[in-house]
Amino acid sequence: MGPLAGVRIVEMSGIGPAPFCAMLLAELGADVIRIERPAPADLGFAMDPRHDLLNRSKRAAVIDLKAPNGVAAVLRLVAGADILIEGFRPGVMERLGLGPDACRVANRRLVYGRMTGWGQDGPLAHRAGHDINYIAMAGALAAIGPESGPVPPLNLVGDFGGGALYLAMGVLAALVEAKQSGEGQVVDAAMVDGTASLMTMFYGLAAAGLWQPRRASNPLDGAAPYYAVYATADGHHIAVGALERRFYLEFLRGLGLDPSALPDRDDPAQWPALRERIAAVIAGGTRAHWEAVFAGTDACVSPVLDMAECTSHPAAVARCAYAETGGVTGPAAAPRFGRTPSAVRHAPVDPRADTHAALAQWGFDGEALAALAGAGVIPRAGG
Repeated sequence: MGPLAGVRIVEMSGIGPAPFCAMLLAELGADVIRIERPAPADLGFAMDPRHDLLNRSKRAAVIDLKAPNGVAAVLRLVAGADILIEGFRPGVMERLGLGPDACRVANRRLVYGRMTGWGQDGPLAHRAGHDINYIAMAGALAAIGPESGPVPPLNLVGDFGGGALYLAMGVLAALVEAKQSGEGQVVDAAMVDGTASLMTMFYGLAAAGLWQPRRASNPLDGAAPYYAVYATADGHHIAVGALERRFYLEFLRGLGLDPSALPDRDDPAQWPALRERIAAVIAGGTRAHWEAVFAGTDACVSPVLDMAECTSHPAAVARCAYAETGGVTGPAAAPRFGRTPSAVRHAPVDPRADTHAALAQWGFDGEALAALAGAGVIPRAGG
């Protein structure tokens, strides 16, 4: 049982950061029920539900929210919940009859977590967008990539870093406060806000004159030859993070290079020449060779692994960092706890098949389930 055992969460099914937030909380022990509409959310691509790992560790129920009895069923769930999570555009939940005011009538202690790109208000609130748009407006995208142009860092910075993780932090903070005050509240988590928050250190560096606005001109953006990625002889890459001088000297020892015979690492004007010298040496060995050379050192050198490789790397195996659930391999639950362990509880479920069992777990008896099924609000038993 994880540290959130006993916490009950209603998740309104959507895409991206809200489902990921709910998955994280479920794997910390919360009891999460995902509410699916009869027509599933448009992911922008087709996916077998068993591969949608953002829905693992949760129960699920298909409920027709266009039916009055459907809204009433969700409000009944809300009455017994600690947290609700939704990721729709502003106003959608209100139009459904499930906005914060309606839910507060059902449960004044409810923490109402709202995940959007642009926030609940402001001139962009009702505009569509995706991770790439939010990080573009928060200063993160402009800083990532070569000098020739920005490169999207997957959708990790806006959706999951600035979005899901800030929503998780927000609803848990509000839950702590609600247990003290007896009153719930709305948590307005916007991906553009969270991404801006992630950039806090860089605003400080810029104010101190230690960060330049031009890409590929700073120590942490790939420009510095001691914090960069290098190609190896076999077409792979190694990552070097030898920022501190003592780590840099250990890195040079592994390469067999004399620091006194190299361009000055502290002079950005000499970085290209220094990079060229380092790259030439690294290109002469395979990725496995360099991993062996730097094993057990503090040179801050790591192999660049793809998703298939990282699951079988000895370090990941020793940490049990990945797990197979329902025939699909994915990351294990994180973070870890010494006394109340987090865990992947089960594979993603088929919402139609799980509806009756999930609702029963939340207190709906057989008569109530039969009435909802008879009215077409939920699927009939057996899906």
